[in-house]
Amino acid sequence: MWDRFAASDPGLLRLTAGLRTVTAIVLTLAVLAVLQAPVSQLVAGAVAAMTATFAIREKQRLQQAVTLALGLPVALFSVSLGALLSQRIVAGDLFFVALIFCAVYGRRFGDRGTALGLIGFQVYFLSLFVQATTSVLPALLGAVCVAFACSAAARFVLLPQTAAGTLDRLRRAFRARLAQLISVQAELLDAGPDEAERVLQDLRAGTARLHETALMIQGRLADGTSDESVALLLQRRTADAEIAAERLGLLLLTARSAQRTDTLTLHLPGAPLPAGGELPVRDEATAALRRDLQALRLLALRPAGEASGTTLAQLRNRLLGYRDEENLPKASPAVRDVFRGLGEAARAVLGLRTALDGPQDEAGDSPATTRSREELDAEDAAIEGGGESAPEEAETTGLQRPTTRAAVQVAVGSSLAIAGGELLSTHRWYWAVLTCWIVFINTASTGEILVKGYRRLLGTVLGVVAGIALTGLVGHHTWTAFALVLVCIFAMFYTAPLSYTLMSFFVTAMLGLLYALLNTYSTAVLVLRVEETALGAACGVVAAAVVLPVRTDRRTDELLVTVLHRLADVTRAAVDQLSGGTEADLVEQARELDQALADLRGATQPLTHPITPLRSRRNTAQYVVALLETCAYHARSLAATAELLPTHPAIAADPRLREACGRIVQNIEVIAAHVAGRPSAQGIEAGPSIASMLEPGTPDSPRYGRVTDRVLRHLQRLDEAVSGLVRPLRTSTGTAPPVR
Repeated sequence: MWDRFAASDPGLLRLTAGLRTVTAIVLTLAVLAVLQAPVSQLVAGAVAAMTATFAIREKQRLQQAVTLALGLPVALFSVSLGALLSQRIVAGDLFFVALIFCAVYGRRFGDRGTALGLIGFQVYFLSLFVQATTSVLPALLGAVCVAFACSAAARFVLLPQTAAGTLDRLRRAFRARLAQLISVQAELLDAGPDEAERVLQDLRAGTARLHETALMIQGRLADGTSDESVALLLQRRTADAEIAAERLGLLLLTARSAQRTDTLTLHLPGAPLPAGGELPVRDEATAALRRDLQALRLLALRPAGEASGTTLAQLRNRLLGYRDEENLPKASPAVRDVFRGLGEAARAVLGLRTALDGPQDEAGDSPATTRSREELDAEDAAIEGGGESAPEEAETTGLQRPTTRAAVQVAVGSSLAIAGGELLSTHRWYWAVLTCWIVFINTASTGEILVKGYRRLLGTVLGVVAGIALTGLVGHHTWTAFALVLVCIFAMFYTAPLSYTLMSFFVTAMLGLLYALLNTYSTAVLVLRVEETALGAACGVVAAAVVLPVRTDRRTDELLVTVLHRLADVTRAAVDQLSGGTEADLVEQARELDQALADLRGATQPLTHPITPLRSRRNTAQYVVALLETCAYHARSLAATAELLPTHPAIAADPRLREACGRIVQNIEVIAAHVAGRPSAQGIEAGPSIASMLEPGTPDSPRYGRVTDRVLRHLQRLDEAVSGLVRPLRTSTGTAPPVR
């Protein structure tokens, strides 16, 4: 059960965020209750504690402490001005707009600038919410100080979280998600015709979840490890395990069909299961396959200290033995390939266990296991830190800088929200401003703002219904209401990364309870909240569409060009190394490709959202992203194979691969130039299959071996996927190959 929970919340980041925020609020309420503070100050302290806790996002404890210390004077200044300007409507509105501009502009200074801007805005909003005046300002300042002190106690004493500890929990989550994916693969082996589509959907989801966790680990390596070589080792082993697991899934799909499965099947939603000869087949080989998938799951899931002894050694030896041809069972070629994939996956899991748990017990090792250990040790010795850093991209300036543009947009949108909000209510107008502010957070295009505004409005409407019901149940029981507020706050932070609609639901339900505590609750107030939310979302969309707009297609095109350039770089560098060229940091380049693809996937959400009326465009966007994920998988596999070249005795450089790669890279660059609006005169180059390009030219020419054959298959599939991009991206060519 703990493994399942760890897999559902990698690193326990959502659980920690919810518990830490609730703890800070409880401490603040306890201190203020002892000081006999009135309810308005209790609410102010609770909101300030919540803000001081969730605003800080740095990973290192010292950086968090500095930001929290700087945030206190910012909060005191903000609440003071809020109280002083409470009776000066025009001056207060002008300052609020200026504060919003500065808060958004501060994002260009990284996590600290973002946190300080968020604290300044939220605390000023707090002064409006509790209707702060100069007469109660000293008490409010004291409540804010108590809130920041309690937030520090919750963060650094009661619920400390170190970068190394978070990375360790992420690694456990990676184990758990890897084991879950292997379990789904075992289900695929036994799934009948009625269950196959469901299992295929689970396989896609499990593969995506494993990839998500690998990216999260990648983002924490620099802060969570003390040595760069350790970070590189973890990066390499995580990538190996992810690639081996994805390849095993593809081999199992191929074993169920009469033809080789396209990688696109694992990434395109709704893609049908390949038809053909169907497992399950009840024979000796497939029975062994079912047994060995469970053995692989056990090896992946359990750390060395929790699973040791002769039984584990026997399982490990048997699985690693499948790397040798003589140990493969008698079966069809497709099923034998699955056993080979099991052997490679077992080797990747062995490397992962060594990287995570340290040296392993070598008692009872078979010759195959010993050979795998020697290969892994040689790879570990070859990893060196201090690689060259990637050149920094030129930063845009002026209004083209994203933070400046967003600051101008949100300032204009907030001005519209203030004017419209005043017309709806002279006392609750700030809800429109808050919504306008929020829809600009973590968004970069008009489409993203529209989708976020829709989700917030939907969550608010549902939250109003829940708020009315909860307030009717609680009545005027103050501490019961505070307890339910804490439940809503925990749920808000726990669900935030999963669903913005759910988060908005819990926020609105919580506000209904807060209004009840402040004796200002009525059904009309919550209905007004819906109206103000709709107004704020509309103002945000109008500002984004009119003021320095970034259209969704422009944003996605820019990210698509970045992905294509990263893909070309990884492919070129990997094949160059496989051809005998210079070594490069291929794993890092592959992760940069993955991150660029993740950014593109997020930017296409407005195009692929279920409510979009443009179904054809939605299908095209899904298809292009799936093709790019297919390309990324093959590029990662090429990079992982190339990384083995210096240390693996079975892999030798093949200069002919460079010729095979040239056409692929050229086609990627032609497509990137077309998307960027700079059409190339060369056009897409079509030609024979990659394998036929490497046929020996003379009787004495050596035939390529199994590893080179695998590289050829990756190149062939990459070539097909790149060619498949031609039609949906409307690349104008005279020689474009058909979409496969």
